[in-house]
Amino acid sequence: MTDLELYEEIVRLTRQGEAFALATVVAHGGSSPRKSGAKMLVRSDGSLLGSVGGGRVEQETVEAARAVLENGEPRTLEFILTEEHGYACGGSMSVFVEPQGLRPLLVMFGAGHVGRAVTALAHGCGFRVTVVDERPECAASALLPGADQIICAPVNDAFSRLNLEPDSFVVIATPGHLHDFDAVRGCLATKAGFIGLLGSRRKREVLLKTLEEEGYGDAQRERVITPVGLDIAAQTPEEIAVSIVAQLVSLRRSK
Repeated sequence: MTDLELYEEIVRLTRQGEAFALATVVAHGGSSPRKSGAKMLVRSDGSLLGSVGGGRVEQETVEAARAVLENGEPRTLEFILTEEHGYACGGSMSVFVEPQGLRPLLVMFGAGHVGRAVTALAHGCGFRVTVVDERPECAASALLPGADQIICAPVNDAFSRLNLEPDSFVVIATPGHLHDFDAVRGCLATKAGFIGLLGSRRKREVLLKTLEEEGYGDAQRERVITPVGLDIAAQTPEEIAVSIVAQLVSLRRSK
């Protein structure tokens, strides 16, 4: 395996939003099996790419990598490679193990001015962004350079191509309230952890009343956060994007 292959796999997994752990030898002494800079990638399924030395060093590093993927906290492993400690190399190693790759998913319904601003800012803040808009003139990659995926389809048709899990975020800002409400209904049928709707407090009242009349219970209605975004008196699309992404980052970090 070459360093290029390892780095290419890091890029591939990161773009796909797949979690992995990266183990790096950060210090060594004596007859250590690998020297500083050696790397090993541990995928979420336990498969490996690269090596930090084989044997017990590698076994314990893989175990640590799995723990890191579970709790999200990096670790430094110290190995004394003497017979007294169960090794035979006679050297020492320090291996830094860190979680990588996993970017939370944000689905942005609507590629208007606010949707484009949210997409750009969320991408820069580490989100994996999927944009949904049925208008070809808006669902264009040239207008959405921060989007990892663009789905040019009506709201109701897009859900078959989405995988919304409890750690997924959704922001809804389509051109009209009928499409907005369709997106809300579709999201409520998923496991999405955050469903935010752009709009006024009057729009919130209409939405909640509509959902109640359609038989949605209190718990379901409470899943919809509207108006979405922190109250910073935002006016421009860029300011609104700041208020929304700040709310998403706050929730992401609190977890």
